[in-house]
Amino acid sequence: MTVPTVDTSKLAELDTLVTPRLRLVPLGSAHLEPTLSGLADPETLRLTGTRGPIPREAVERHLATIGGQDDRADWAVTAIDSGEYLGEVVLNELDEDNASMNFRIALTPGRTGQGFGTEATTAVLDHAFSVLGLHRVVLDVYSFNPRAERSYVKAGFVVEGRQRHTLHWDGAWVDSILMSVLSTDHRRSGTDG
Repeated sequence: MTVPTVDTSKLAELDTLVTPRLRLVPLGSAHLEPTLSGLADPETLRLTGTRGPIPREAVERHLATIGGQDDRADWAVTAIDSGEYLGEVVLNELDEDNASMNFRIALTPGRTGQGFGTEATTAVLDHAFSVLGLHRVVLDVYSFNPRAERSYVKAGFVVEGRQRHTLHWDGAWVDSILMSVLSTDHRRSGTDG
């Protein structure tokens, strides 16, 4: 079996993805203020294992340079009806030889628990497999975030194992759960409703 060819041109010229409630648009400088707001939230920092604060200048540089890269895809998750910024979703760490990328998502405070994460994740997976030509998408989630783990399972991720003591947070060691989804896995797509 040959390894699929990843269409890196589709990473460099990122498509806007649309779901029933969301529009995922290329993340960039226009999303600076809501990105900074999310990075200032203690719960967001904890769930992502980020030891903030991250300087404004670093966030500005990052947002100004991520567009047009052929080894990652960064989307702003926005509400289709209002245009409100709801968070970001990212495919990164391209392993072109193995048609694989890492996945991560962060929703803004107060926007979890409404199905937006599952909806955005499903749209990105559809794109990853049908447009980019990936075979595997992988993530790890900290064990103190079971809500995110449930969302990932709904979108099609499968638990592969537990990585022990990957984060030291508030004086305690935290495990992370390694998960993946393959292009050949049966999963619900964004068109399944």
